[in-house]
Amino acid sequence: METSPKALLDQTKSARQARRAWYMYDFGNSSYASIVLLAVYSAYFKNAVVGGAEGTRLWGWSVGIAAVLVALISPILGSIADFSRSKKRLLFIFTTLSVIFTAMLFFVRAGDVITGMVFFILAEIGYRGAQVFYDALLVDISTPQTIGYISGKGWAVGMVGGVISLLFVLVPIQLIGNAFIPFAFLIAAFFYLLSSLPIYLKVRELTEPEIIPAGESVFSVALKKLGTTFRDVRNYKEFIKYMAAFLIYNDGIMMLMDFAAIIGATLFGMEQVQLILFVIVIQITGALGALLFGKISDKQSSKQAITISLVVLMISLVGIFFIKSMTMFFVIGAFAGFALSGAQAVSRTMVSQLAPAGKTTEFYGFLSVAGRTSTFVGPLVFSTVSYRMHNFYINHGMAELAAEQAGLFWAVGAIILFLIVGFFILLSVRKVTAQEPMIYS
Repeated sequence: METSPKALLDQTKSARQARRAWYMYDFGNSSYASIVLLAVYSAYFKNAVVGGAEGTRLWGWSVGIAAVLVALISPILGSIADFSRSKKRLLFIFTTLSVIFTAMLFFVRAGDVITGMVFFILAEIGYRGAQVFYDALLVDISTPQTIGYISGKGWAVGMVGGVISLLFVLVPIQLIGNAFIPFAFLIAAFFYLLSSLPIYLKVRELTEPEIIPAGESVFSVALKKLGTTFRDVRNYKEFIKYMAAFLIYNDGIMMLMDFAAIIGATLFGMEQVQLILFVIVIQITGALGALLFGKISDKQSSKQAITISLVVLMISLVGIFFIKSMTMFFVIGAFAGFALSGAQAVSRTMVSQLAPAGKTTEFYGFLSVAGRTSTFVGPLVFSTVSYRMHNFYINHGMAELAAEQAGLFWAVGAIILFLIVGFFILLSVRKVTAQEPMIYS
């Protein structure tokens, strides 16, 4: 009889506490993703701080600048973490950076364009940089047979955290109005800080650090090790194909996440309370998607789980071109959230199955490069397409709002295109499972 992933887990008290602590971190950083990226700050920056199509363009640039900076440093930091057993230390540094500047968003008001961009960029660098080390700790709290289950459960717990943090800001905004919005960023920072504490206390890094040669430092050795990995990467062809697929389909996913609130507000006239409710729906269905696709990953393969989720996501986005009501946009969002969370949760699982032995964190660093590059290219493509098509329609006599809406439809088309290309590249990647991970000769 087949044993379930849950039954395979180490049931010692310390193991259970470590997993719960790892889950709680996802619980906390989802408050940042939900309030800052998805529901509140993105729309607030676009509409209140800047305004109009220019707000969409500058939001894309803010996300992109943060992404490229993280892309430059994450592989080096990943190598250092592998070599020195300092994943938790680096996780703490980047998390603290994100918490501080998430709280600083409280001071951003209408017209504070540069301040709003700088504070967000620093918070985003902390959030994305911390994710590298959080993902790398997954191998310290799981087994090859349970990694998909635990990854999916962590993502689901994160969705719950996002919902709870949004509920904390929903009621005050309903009662007080948009004047409460700056306080939402303080709430996000508090949730993030509080929920991150257990992982530093309960999770142990199990990999033994290597001995630093005489005359070398952790940093210099890490750089040499990373350089060797880059030179040898040609031997890991399946991982290269997967990284190419991830680079492209994650582009589409990140575009959707970064601009979901702007799409809802511009195309369907959603107010701040409605945007929060919309993201709550996405988080709930996302939790279900993370659990379901995590199980598919463990029982079938990570590749199968990701391909199914991408198909559902593409169908959902095509639906945007045919709906007219806000209610139907909520329905589209529910399906999109279900698929999106599944794809993201399983993507990190597939890395552990494709990475050569002893290079897990470094390969998470490679994934981070791909992901951060995606979040650089994607927002710039979306904002540029949207802005230029808006100007095109304005020059041809279309009204301002109609032109902005038309530009956004073109940008949604760009999201779908990225998902399609990434999907077909993914189909060429060899199937790997927890029981049969990739073995390189």
